[in-house]
Amino acid sequence: MTTPWSLHAERALPADTTTRAIATEIYRSIADLPITSMHGHVDAGVFDRDEPFGDPAEVLVTPDHYLLRMLVSQGANLAELGVRTLDGSPYETDPRAIFRKFAEGWHLFRGTPTRYWMEHVLVEVFGVEKPLSADTADEAYDRIAALLASDAFRPLALLDRFNIQLIATTDGAADPLAHHASLQERGWGDRIVPTFRPDPFLALDGAHWRDHIDALSAASGIDVVSYPAYLSALEQRRQAFVAMGGVATDHGTTILDTTPLTDAETARIFDAALAGTVSAAEAQAFGGHMLTEMARMSTEDGLVMQLHPGSLRNHDPAVQALHGPDVGYDIPFATEFTRALQPLLMRFGHHPRLRLILFTLDEDTYSRELAPLAGVYPAVRLGAPWWFLDAPDAMRRGREAVTETAGFYNTTGFVDDTRAFFSIPARHDLSRRVDSGYLARLVAEHRLELDEAIATAYDLTVTLPQSAYTRT
Repeated sequence: MTTPWSLHAERALPADTTTRAIATEIYRSIADLPITSMHGHVDAGVFDRDEPFGDPAEVLVTPDHYLLRMLVSQGANLAELGVRTLDGSPYETDPRAIFRKFAEGWHLFRGTPTRYWMEHVLVEVFGVEKPLSADTADEAYDRIAALLASDAFRPLALLDRFNIQLIATTDGAADPLAHHASLQERGWGDRIVPTFRPDPFLALDGAHWRDHIDALSAASGIDVVSYPAYLSALEQRRQAFVAMGGVATDHGTTILDTTPLTDAETARIFDAALAGTVSAAEAQAFGGHMLTEMARMSTEDGLVMQLHPGSLRNHDPAVQALHGPDVGYDIPFATEFTRALQPLLMRFGHHPRLRLILFTLDEDTYSRELAPLAGVYPAVRLGAPWWFLDAPDAMRRGREAVTETAGFYNTTGFVDDTRAFFSIPARHDLSRRVDSGYLARLVAEHRLELDEAIATAYDLTVTLPQSAYTRT
């Protein structure tokens, strides 16, 4: 008999034995604490319908951007991984074939966070007994498929199994929030909450901006025919999110700028957008102005403002034309925060009702800009390393870069930022291990006492995410 596949209990903890022993003690104190998942992209309809998940390829392979991009970088194409095409050309629809293709490339993920997360999912969640390979793909597929069809693996049951006490979805500003209303009526409203995402409504030169404005008018009941009506409609929708338990907004932007415009200028630019004559420069200026307006609205309704610039979306236009957006071709670029945020922070950086959580894909800004900003402005908190930075070494570098200037208590705890529901426990577990290792080093160097490190680990896991994501 062969030994079933298992994961080392001390994985991702420090290599040297002295620090590892301390890290293990710290980690054990937080390993089983509930998960607060306040920045993610699981569809609320998944929970509302509470139907069995689909097949293993649909659940684990096709929607996972990390996984797709690695396989594509090594010669696979998105169509054979089950990603739909927009022109009607063929794409793989056999889930077993898609899963086999993934299993054949399992070795490509060595050393990556995808490998860590997926091992956790396969072993800890689904009990797969053999490491993934072309030879074991079908056996793993069959086991996963059988479990996915069971009642114990329905979405709401998994919230309890995964120990997720609170999860936030990300929803468009004009979303009717019908799924959240249904969940609230059934008693789930205190565990599944919406997040207000207005980005397409702020980009005046976006391809479908006018359609979004029509949807905003319909959802708010306010005819958006002017800039003042536009602001009123956005404010009304924010209140609708608050009524459904929402605690935060979410803003992704390519160009970071918060320079305010005059009322006359914003009205002129908005009218040009309605007429279809707005320029790219005008749209960019308007978008920067609206970030400051979003902060102003947060000081009034208390919604926490999350800001994450620095990704060039859909880097390859040909891939977007064939497969649509969000299939793994988003690429980070350098971002400047200090001057870009100065107008917003001059107005609201000390406001008691603003909580501004900053994320970055540019590691260079951690110690140079973000930690100093969070270390002085009461409104600012630093979000966790995310997206391309939610890997063990990158998370360690993040702690090292920001703690000496911002401390622990100007950060917000981990966010998983994922559509891959089954990976949420794995991602939070990795973050807890990394934090335990960092704290253990401080103990080993006699910079913290062990009891302080354990208390800090608890705060990073529970206290800080809960306090950061509370409406002010």
